[in-house]
Amino acid sequence: MKLSERKKKILRLVVDDYIASAQPVSSKSLTEKYLTDVSSATVRSELAGLEELGFLTQPHTSSGRVPSIEAYKLYVTELMDKSKLSVKEVHAIKDAFKSQADNLEKVVQNAVKVISDLTDYTSVAVTSHSEQEKIVKIDLFRYKTDQALLLIVTENTLIRDKFIEIPESMTDGQIADASRMLSDLFVGKAFGEVIRLSSVVADEFSAYRDIFDSVMNAIEDYLINDKTSVVMEGESKILKHPEYTDVEKVKNFLSVVTSKDRLAELMTGGEEGIEINIKVGGEDELGDCSLVTATYSASGVKIGSYGVIGPLRMDYQKVVSVLEGVGKILEDILNNKN
Repeated sequence: MKLSERKKKILRLVVDDYIASAQPVSSKSLTEKYLTDVSSATVRSELAGLEELGFLTQPHTSSGRVPSIEAYKLYVTELMDKSKLSVKEVHAIKDAFKSQADNLEKVVQNAVKVISDLTDYTSVAVTSHSEQEKIVKIDLFRYKTDQALLLIVTENTLIRDKFIEIPESMTDGQIADASRMLSDLFVGKAFGEVIRLSSVVADEFSAYRDIFDSVMNAIEDYLINDKTSVVMEGESKILKHPEYTDVEKVKNFLSVVTSKDRLAELMTGGEEGIEINIKVGGEDELGDCSLVTATYSASGVKIGSYGVIGPLRMDYQKVVSVLEGVGKILEDILNNKN
């Protein structure tokens, strides 16, 4: 059933008021605060209609009403107003990225912290590894008699290291020679290109075939098995919200944020290219939590997702405005525009 404009307006007011107050919303409070030109009887009738349609629930017969999951879904897709960041908030975001802007991992950590600070919710980022990342440095260093440290630096200054097996008979000079060959063959190439050319360049590496195979295995493992990393900030902030005096809700929240694999799957499961993705509680095993995410990229390549996880009664307007603000500044940094 399509809602009338008046029902939509009243539903938006109920959601906004409940987000702000955490208290059931009555017809009296609506008419006193927002609908001074509408009779209380009319508002009561509209509220009853919205309840029958499944958008509102009434905890007690004598209390006001609270939004249902369906109400929140409609709110974020159709009813929610856009809000703008204050000048102070924009400066806070820019200040967070002033230093170490050339280190993507530090940039992501700063993004997560400033998102949590500005929204007062738990924030999270998931970084993805792309086949389009280019290698700018690759080195081998002896670690033990039969082990070497493989160091790979990408164009986004993401430093990846891994220990690989080497023949015990290998001299330091041979390790340095193998390292130079790796650098000559791989620097300037994207991971995907390296994988595709592996069979062609393997012959050039015949003297150190075991090393070459170990390096290729490490790159494939990086792209496939170590696909995402999760950074989180402000986990305890959820306890500030009154609905989380309920122990079961706390358990549900902890079950989501303590499983990084599960959280990464939730955050990366959205459609490609979407700017803001809102998953309202009840979806994807979120239970009583909602998740709002955005994507970030460098030079047109998707690097990962960042977002906020919080209660159903999340201030979605605020969260979306912060994510959009952080996203714009973050992408400018990653694309070397600042």
